Amino acid sequence: MSIFDFGLFAKGGPMMWVLLVLGVLCLMLFIERALYLHRGQIRSNAFLSGIENILAKRRIVEALTVCEETPGPVAAVVKAALLNADADAEKMRFAVQEAAVVELPALERRLGTIAAIAQVAPLVGLLGTILGMITTFVAFQKDYMAASALAHGMWQALLSTAGSLMLAIPAHLAHHFLTGRVRAIIRDVEWAGNAMMKYLLTDYRTGKAPGAATQP
Repeated sequence: MSIFDFGLFAKGGPMMWVLLVLGVLCLMLFIERALYLHRGQIRSNAFLSGIENILAKRRIVEALTVCEETPGPVAAVVKAALLNADADAEKMRFAVQEAAVVELPALERRLGTIAAIAQVAPLVGLLGTILGMITTFVAFQKDYMAASALAHGMWQALLSTAGSLMLAIPAHLAHHFLTGRVRAIIRDVEWAGNAMMKYLLTDYRTGKAPGAATQP
């Protein structure tokens, strides 16, 4: 009998259905977040170098167009800096920070739900285990106690625990993976914003040719 057999799944009791719903929800959220973060993470070095090369020709409108056509928070932060290219340092910094505040929460959206599923799954499994043990003890109290009744309670207890762990472990790993991607994008946003402000306040205003922007 396979562990993925439906008959075995049904022996786990009602909590197995709850775990199944949570598992499907977690998978959908992970796929959606992974695709979203993949689209939002660009090659920041190449992107910023291209913007600086365009600005060196004093074609700021073209640079803004490139930012609008590029997905992700890095492009949005660079665009905010470009819109304030002639402003003082304080105003430009405020505009960049404001753009980051708007963009960054979208990166972390739904990650809390995945974390909650990872934390709740073992509790659901524990509840299933307790219900299974209750079924077993009820069978013990009956004068005509049958082995099948005992087996049913033990199946429910063990399968609920196993099912909850099979959900919680991948959910924790998914949350860790997505959190790592978010942190990487946040680092890119901070670097790109600072690099763009530095360029606009120095080389762009003096007409100096852009140097190669390198990300630490």
